[in-house]
Amino acid sequence: MSMHDAAADAARHARSDDRTSGERIMAALRSRTALAIALALTLVAFWLLGYGQGASLSNLLSLTIWGVMLGGIIALGAIGLTLVYGVLKFPNFAHGELVSFGAYGTFTIMALLPASAALRPFSFGWELLVGMVLAMPLVALAALIVDRILFRPLRLRDASLVLFAMASLAASFFLRSVIYLAWGADFMFYYPGRANPALELPLNIRIQADQLFVFLLAAVLVGVTWILLARTRMGKAMRATANNPDLAQVRGINTERVIAATWALGASLAVAGGVMYGLASQLRPEMGWFLLLPMFAAVIMGGIGSPLGAIVGAIIIGIAQQVSSSFINPAYGPGVAFVLMIIVLILQPQGLFGQSGD
Repeated sequence: MSMHDAAADAARHARSDDRTSGERIMAALRSRTALAIALALTLVAFWLLGYGQGASLSNLLSLTIWGVMLGGIIALGAIGLTLVYGVLKFPNFAHGELVSFGAYGTFTIMALLPASAALRPFSFGWELLVGMVLAMPLVALAALIVDRILFRPLRLRDASLVLFAMASLAASFFLRSVIYLAWGADFMFYYPGRANPALELPLNIRIQADQLFVFLLAAVLVGVTWILLARTRMGKAMRATANNPDLAQVRGINTERVIAATWALGASLAVAGGVMYGLASQLRPEMGWFLLLPMFAAVIMGGIGSPLGAIVGAIIIGIAQQVSSSFINPAYGPGVAFVLMIIVLILQPQGLFGQSGD
């Protein structure tokens, strides 16, 4: 074969590879578009089912807004899940217990602080915010201890994904048992008996002031997390480690330090999510476990390893759970998240923002 023929053959192969790559990109776009349409139609169907069961337009609008608030809570936990998976490459089933530890730890710290009047128009005082901030490093320390005792030895042995998943499940049961021993099985409230004022919005929409605070706090923390991941050296190191840990280590990145920062960030966000969830409902040992399925559903829907995808998926899950309560028992909310997760796995396993494995 002449040099001219070899060059022509290489050019043909290059064009063929370009066409194949382009076809894969277009197929991924089509599947993601189909997924987005399916999710939108699902939410519309929930609206129509609720309206058919007698829910008013203002009630459905209120449920949708409440769903956005719930989505903010789910997002705080889901970001931690997707960060751990992105850097450590395993599903952390113990993440729900970090949410519970954050809520209970804040409750204990609040008991040590002097009580204050409610910060109008909210139902809580400054001690809740102080307790949450102080609980963040404590729960982050607990997460680092669990990593050092349990997960780091598995990393050093290059253990399989199954072993990591089973270890995280065992850690979940252990941490929940600690919650039972330390705080008991009874429900608790941050402010028992204190009224939670409601705000009147246009179209007869009613939301509680605390729900508005939950959404605003979640938006602020999500924004700070995005800045941390996109603008800081540690955030860039996290993304580099998630993309290729071996190459990151060769380039001089201390991957163990990145892993520690990932645990600390995920645990801190879990604390905020647990406190906001406890403020909106009540504290119970299984609260984090009940949030685990919606958090995983949000991560899968948005794309595993994508913080932005986790946020979008969490908001969709939150709206779906709240609107579905207009025509089914609210206790089936996690089941709604499971159904949406199945839809995603069927139409687009990589999720809305996940990277294709091709």
